Amino acid sequence: MIEGHLHPDFWLVAQALEKQVRQRGGGAAVCVYWRGRPVVDLWTGVRDPEGHGWERDTPAMSFSTTKGVTATALHVLVDRGLCDYDDPVARHWPEFAQAGKESITIRHLLCHEAGLHHIRRLIDHGERILDWSYMVRALERAQPDFEPGSLTAYHGLTFGWLVGEVIQRVARRPFAEVIRTELAKPLGLDGLHIGAPPEACERAAVLRRPPARSRNPERFRALAKVVQRVNRALGIPFDPAFVADALLPRSGIDVFWNPRILEVPVPAANGLFTARSLARLYAALASGGTLDGVQLLSRETLRRATEIQNRTFDKVIPVRMNWRLGYHRVFTSSGDVSTGFGHFGFGGSGAWADPQRNLAVAMINNVTGGGPLGDYRMIRLGGAAVRCADRAAGGYAGRR
Repeated sequence: MIEGHLHPDFWLVAQALEKQVRQRGGGAAVCVYWRGRPVVDLWTGVRDPEGHGWERDTPAMSFSTTKGVTATALHVLVDRGLCDYDDPVARHWPEFAQAGKESITIRHLLCHEAGLHHIRRLIDHGERILDWSYMVRALERAQPDFEPGSLTAYHGLTFGWLVGEVIQRVARRPFAEVIRTELAKPLGLDGLHIGAPPEACERAAVLRRPPARSRNPERFRALAKVVQRVNRALGIPFDPAFVADALLPRSGIDVFWNPRILEVPVPAANGLFTARSLARLYAALASGGTLDGVQLLSRETLRRATEIQNRTFDKVIPVRMNWRLGYHRVFTSSGDVSTGFGHFGFGGSGAWADPQRNLAVAMINNVTGGGPLGDYRMIRLGGAAVRCADRAAGGYAGRR
């Protein structure tokens, strides 16, 4: 049974959510803001293996959807003049200027052009990602895999500590506190955490584990080598080794299904969110940076943050992601939303804003699946929201 509220013009979103949970099991929540107001706020299904129902305030860990929230926090600091996108990272984090990284800028980090995507080289076990200091020291010593700015390779895990440490150095406060004070508190968000407090962890949905075979990084790496040889023989430029290098530690991948994962910030992967909070955050971005009288970002900073930085094929995700500064293009079943930006996550979650429609969409769930940027669930929910918004607006189409 679906609970919550729904504007009748957006019934297609409820229909898509109900179908997805019926087919996949588990639970999920979706929230849509249109023209600055919530028009969909729904939840359904179960939040744990015992079958307890999803509730209004149930949050779920949302994997790479976290990156969009992390980037937004940095944009707030840029908006205040505390740093700039073209600053060398080492200006704020002097220890970073090792092993040929002196010229890497904050912009390089945000649009995945720093050449520091290789997580397998940095850690010997997945549990290392729970140790912020260890990861920061490892990245300080790391050497870029390619000339910064020359290629785009999705920094699936390393993005978090790279951008997160810049945030800490600039704000001079712990990362989780910055998220709380600069994003959650001003907008009155009821569930937006990266490094969650105990009370939020207790409410969290329990993620369903994918099959053991899909959690074996060495098996994936072996398969990647086979595909690599075939692609080279056929002249296909995609190298699947980049995927393993960026996303799969050598062992201990099960750390993502350990309750401890929620306790410390992993700013690329362990955000604990409600769909309502994500949608409200992106609604502020869809509305020019201001929502309900609260200015999160100026229009000029928002323009800079969402300007497309590259249109090349990403080396880790073999499509054109059209990276902005911490956000990617919006994929929906209604087409590419040309003015949209946001971030999807492996577990199927996602959140995005479309300023041209003044539309924001967010979904969380506890049945993981798909690739690095989720699966078709968010794409279809977003497509339903786009169709509903266009019909409600009298047929406006802002996609290509």
